[in-house]
Amino acid sequence: MTYQTQLRPWCIVRQLPEAKIAVVERFRRYQDADALLQLMRRQTPNTQLTVMFEAPAALAPKPAH
Repeated sequence: MTYQTQLRPWCIVRQLPEAKIAVVERFRRYQDADALLQLMRRQTPNTQLTVMFEAPAALAPKPAH
């Protein structure tokens, strides 16, 4: 995870087939992400969009060996 990505942990993601996701945009604040999400849902009602928090790699749980 790059430093720029860590500065913007809130992201709007689009759900794609086969359980894949695509990041549409990143934000520093949840309120900014939610405001754009509401606008995007009105413009494209058939698209599945959601707001996610992507934790920095330092805070992510480490895999068990």
